[in-house]
Amino acid sequence: KDGSISFENVDFSYANDKNKLNLENVNLEIKSGETIGIIGGTGSAKSTLVQLIPRLYDVTEGSVTIDGHDIRNITMNELRDELGFVPQKGVLFSGTIASNLRYGREDATDEEIIEAAKLVNAHEFITHYPDGYETVIGEGGSGLSTGQKQLISFARALIANPAILILDVATSSVDTRVELMLQKAMQNIMKGRTSFVIAHRLSTVRNSDAIMVLELGRIIERGNHQSLIAKGGKYHQLYTGAFELE
Repeated sequence: KDGSISFENVDFSYANDKNKLNLENVNLEIKSGETIGIIGGTGSAKSTLVQLIPRLYDVTEGSVTIDGHDIRNITMNELRDELGFVPQKGVLFSGTIASNLRYGREDATDEEIIEAAKLVNAHEFITHYPDGYETVIGEGGSGLSTGQKQLISFARALIANPAILILDVATSSVDTRVELMLQKAMQNIMKGRTSFVIAHRLSTVRNSDAIMVLELGRIIERGNHQSLIAKGGKYHQLYTGAFELE
């Protein structure tokens, strides 16, 4: 399992209607261990693109392969074992912080949980609670800040130890200090993994191996930060503030 991914001539329509495509003619070749940044305005189909990988939806045309295997021929259990998915709003449930972290892998030891929490800088705030990892949180993580919820989601993904990581990172609702902490945590969990990062701030994807700019379901630009800046297109407009992401 090396975690290489390929999108070949992928079309997708929620309505299963070839005349109403949400994604059109997407071709991607991602090598094992690469980080791909995905940016675009509201309605550009950023989340839709990555949701095809865990088969939350199936392609309308074309194929998505992992390590050369069409994902439609892989069992859902095998597929989910390879993937770590951190949605925009971390899905936390009522129970202890430890049980929320173990959701990534139920047989994880206390040492593994603590090590993962330290790697994403969550250990410090967890141990500030009198009950530490046994602190009970409410449904949806009530009682925790947005940043803390995200860090727990990151740690949970790390505990699951997937080959492929998908981060739908909504950092727009956190301040700059927390955003820097989340970015540092992301760098730690992405090491050695094939990673997709959907970003709402360009600083989050700047160091990606490749950045895809989506508009209305099509990839309109691709390249690394330097090449896209030099190109002077949409990414350059976004970066210089001539154009704002919604």
